[in-house]
Amino acid sequence: MATITKKAAQRQGFKTGEHIVYPSHGVGQITAIEEQSVAGHSLELLVISFEKDKMTLRVPVAKIATVGMRKLADAPTVKKALETVRGRPRIKRTMWSRRAQEYEAKINSGDLISISEVVRDLYRSDTQPEQSYSERQLYEAALDRMAREIAAVNKCSETEAVKQIEQNLARTPNRAKDAEAGDDEGEQEEAA
Repeated sequence: MATITKKAAQRQGFKTGEHIVYPSHGVGQITAIEEQSVAGHSLELLVISFEKDKMTLRVPVAKIATVGMRKLADAPTVKKALETVRGRPRIKRTMWSRRAQEYEAKINSGDLISISEVVRDLYRSDTQPEQSYSERQLYEAALDRMAREIAAVNKCSETEAVKQIEQNLARTPNRAKDAEAGDDEGEQEEAA
């Protein structure tokens, strides 16, 4: 009996059938909990399926905390993330390669608020200049991660979640004016 409760405690409340967030891959579903013998040691593994990526991951129960795996965000966190995308974009005046690394780190952090900041900062409306290929790739990755989690939390389709995010992005006051002013400043900085 003691080993059952110890194993349950190690799982940190994760159960079969539950959706989780794995930081570097996004939203997945625990499909099974298996025992495997590796090098003479018995390991308990969570089998996580990422259906959209057609990928299955096996995570040792002992490594759950160190890899940063977490349960889905709660409704107030989703609400805060949607409020974050409505905010004014905060674009640092550093080289693109440095900003791209920071955006990538935020996306792979698995934190919904950090991901929503990337969506907010890289979003371009129709009236704004077009994004570079790498900016668009990072924006789409962040939008996809955010939409998958919101869809899982709100039990809706990813398309509906993307629409919800885009509606919140469109509600940002003076987004086009702020971004154009920021681009002009950036071009003047580079020219100097």
